[in-house]
Amino acid sequence: MRSGAKVAVVGGIFAVVVGGVGYGAYNILDDLGGGGGGTDGRSASAEVKTGPVTEEEIGEASKEFLKAWASGDSAAASQLTNNAGEAGPALAAYREEAHVTEAVITPGRAVGSKVPYTVKATVSFGGKSKPWSYASELTVVRGLTTGRPLVDWAPAVIHPDLADGASLRTGEASAPAIEAVDHNGKVLTKEKYPSLGPVLDALREKYGEKAGGTAGVETRIESADGKTPDKTLLTLSKGRPGKLVTTLDAGIQAAAEAAVKRFGQASVVAVRPSTGAIRAIANSPANGFNAALQGKQAPGSTMKIVTAAMLIEKGLASANQPIECPKNAMYQGRTFHNLGGFDIPRGTLTTSFARSCNTAFIKLIDDTKDDAALAKEAREVFGIGLNWQTGVVTSDGSVPEATGGEAAAQYIGQGTVQMNALNMASITATARTGTFRQPIIVDRDLDGRTIATAARSLSPNVSRQLTEMMRQTAAWGTAKAAMSTVGGDKGAKTGSAEVDNQETSDSWFTGFSNDLAAAAVVKAGGHGGDAAGPVVAAVLRAGP
Repeated sequence: MRSGAKVAVVGGIFAVVVGGVGYGAYNILDDLGGGGGGTDGRSASAEVKTGPVTEEEIGEASKEFLKAWASGDSAAASQLTNNAGEAGPALAAYREEAHVTEAVITPGRAVGSKVPYTVKATVSFGGKSKPWSYASELTVVRGLTTGRPLVDWAPAVIHPDLADGASLRTGEASAPAIEAVDHNGKVLTKEKYPSLGPVLDALREKYGEKAGGTAGVETRIESADGKTPDKTLLTLSKGRPGKLVTTLDAGIQAAAEAAVKRFGQASVVAVRPSTGAIRAIANSPANGFNAALQGKQAPGSTMKIVTAAMLIEKGLASANQPIECPKNAMYQGRTFHNLGGFDIPRGTLTTSFARSCNTAFIKLIDDTKDDAALAKEAREVFGIGLNWQTGVVTSDGSVPEATGGEAAAQYIGQGTVQMNALNMASITATARTGTFRQPIIVDRDLDGRTIATAARSLSPNVSRQLTEMMRQTAAWGTAKAAMSTVGGDKGAKTGSAEVDNQETSDSWFTGFSNDLAAAAVVKAGGHGGDAAGPVVAAVLRAGP
């Protein structure tokens, strides 16, 4: 690709500048001698080229596509892709729906078959214009039927955040902007707290009008399902934002953002046990899928909080009761073991909990005489799966009723159990106080929504035993190292969740300090205390 090649605007229309030579809009198909998507002007008997695209083909194909796109000829540009049917309307909408009136596209040096480029555009709507810059990339592939080098079409070619089915539009915002503040009145922005981007977008979509603001004009991505909040890319006029008070805490949020940045994929949530108020939500990467609230993963041994509560409630165990912890245990043909093959010769439920002994919990399954006991405990006491109305979309955890070896796996947080950081932080909060208080991010009075309530609370005796076992885990058990820097009345539980086709287990950790509970998961982080533990500890240190 020629260095410094640019596609630019001349005289208010799209045009092409390559090596300093300007061209007006023209028929790119005539210039190329044929279309690109499926007919390239060759006879039926002509040999179709195969094999990887060459460096020269990558350069030429990407340059011609960018020229056609910037010249405003969406039909021609689409024929230079491997999916003209989808590319054509999307490229046309760039001008007609997004109202991009000028653009300069500058390609960079190709890396393999990928070509990065920057776009410097002008968006004009309703007498207002504003510059808009961003970067994206395209990939050149060989056409399956023509053998020609073509741009591998995806909506992200137009903008990196544009997904299948979504559309790019400029116009009056679908909801007024909000000025979100934490419970102390501190302003929360996605620029300062990147992980809150999806959350603030969702809050704006749902509560923008209730907050009393007026809509502005913006360029945005609209989802195909109508459920995902619009994503604002450019604001031409701001309108007047309405003030929205959240339960978040700016200081705790800042600590959470910093803690997850160390890892490629990690999430953490903090809640206040006495009220259910969500104090922090953070993900790495910050602007991707909101795994902290919507993730669905096996939580490993952190699930033993629920299992232990069920066993104590049924009178099958107590914190100081002797419990067998062998190296291995079998249940209905499925063998379970402890990490590293350890055993505890003369242990109790507390020592098995604190050292995360799997087999101690497996060996008690028969005594429950009810394979669905864990699912019932999770739902009836800890509020799992009760359609939480937090104020934004969340996944509320799942413990399906299971039998046999699958039920046994659930006891130690494997199998079909699915949780996220929000769910585990709530479970810890419930263990701490004895009562499930559904997490919320905005006050229920804002919209009168119905908050989920559990069927029953833990008795003070059971809650006390659970809390004490978590204290011991933090004092001398598997959570000791991670919690050593946390002050106050503290407790924790570690977890490592095995994942199919993943060599290293996911790292889980949940804990409390005074009136703050937090939980974190680090993808492929290994032992719970090693990766997720320091994340939770950093968040708890920022609390009251």
